[in-house]
Amino acid sequence: MQSTAAERSRVAWVDIAKGICIIMVVMVHATLGVELALGEKGWMHYAVAWARPFRMPDFFLISGLFLGLVIDRPWLRYLDRKVVHFAYFYVLWLTIQFAFKAPGMAMEEGAAAAAWNYLLAFVQPFGTLWFVYLLPIFFVFTRLVKSVPVWIVLAWAALLEILPVATGSVVFDEFCARFVYFYAGYALAANVFRIADWFRDNPGRTLALLALWAPVNAWFVFTPASAALAPYLQPDLGNTGAQGGLAELPILSLLLGSAGLLAVVAVSTLLSGRRWTKWLRWLGEHSIVVYLAFFLPMAVTRVVLIRTGIIPDVGTMSVLVMIVAVAGPAVLYGLVQWTGWGRFLFERPDWAHIDTPAKVRSAA
Repeated sequence: MQSTAAERSRVAWVDIAKGICIIMVVMVHATLGVELALGEKGWMHYAVAWARPFRMPDFFLISGLFLGLVIDRPWLRYLDRKVVHFAYFYVLWLTIQFAFKAPGMAMEEGAAAAAWNYLLAFVQPFGTLWFVYLLPIFFVFTRLVKSVPVWIVLAWAALLEILPVATGSVVFDEFCARFVYFYAGYALAANVFRIADWFRDNPGRTLALLALWAPVNAWFVFTPASAALAPYLQPDLGNTGAQGGLAELPILSLLLGSAGLLAVVAVSTLLSGRRWTKWLRWLGEHSIVVYLAFFLPMAVTRVVLIRTGIIPDVGTMSVLVMIVAVAGPAVLYGLVQWTGWGRFLFERPDWAHIDTPAKVRSAA
């Protein structure tokens, strides 16, 4: 059955949105890594802070968007695709990251500490991989509550986001902060697609809304909260941007996250179908590739630029690190596809299935 133009556009904007999200994720790690190493902030710090209210909310919304199509699959197949799939990549890339970081840990803290940190990562997600760790939990939990009225789950999840939860457990804290967006993607998918259709059909009004939203978001982000409100600020869980603005207040954080993710949908819808955005759509289609592998080119580029000093400006250095961190995994993926070696890095092998691989692929 042929898809309509609207259906093709929907797929395009979703991939573009994922591409925008993965660039923003790399941006925050590249920028804060450079700033931490140099002990000073650059102009990119403000871009990171501005995007903080909606960067991860949008990623989680998109991740839940098509869950309704597969949530009623047999449990074994569902677990294979939604749990084992991500568990395989988490363990693999956790091991790869530790292969690079463990020697430094061992020199500073001893071999036992390095081994302990590796084992701890199975209950306390390590570094940039927490998103891959958390997705299977969201998938399973959403299936378990799918018979509960949507408004009850959505209200409960919104309350969790509003509460300033900071227990120190990455899994628990991020679940509370992010589940509402993932569940909204699943439960309100039809609404999200209708809104995207409106954005596509009303480009002038959409641009006007974006022009209004962008400075409002900036005002809430960069306006400091008073000392009296400081105890109520949402925690900066991953040290991922400026914290202390009005945007971090309960309820406001949820409203700004929701408005921001709709803004990303709007931008993605307006960009879909344009030939020059094919690279961005490709990034979205392969966002897991970038997410898993960007840490190494990011770290190497940062070290080289800092040691050589050829780029004195902190902000410009952050941009270059970000570009290489995004491009590096794409180049690696291309080499894997070209040579046929190392496919296990980005493609789950047959042995890493709990359902029959051929059946799983045919049902995907």
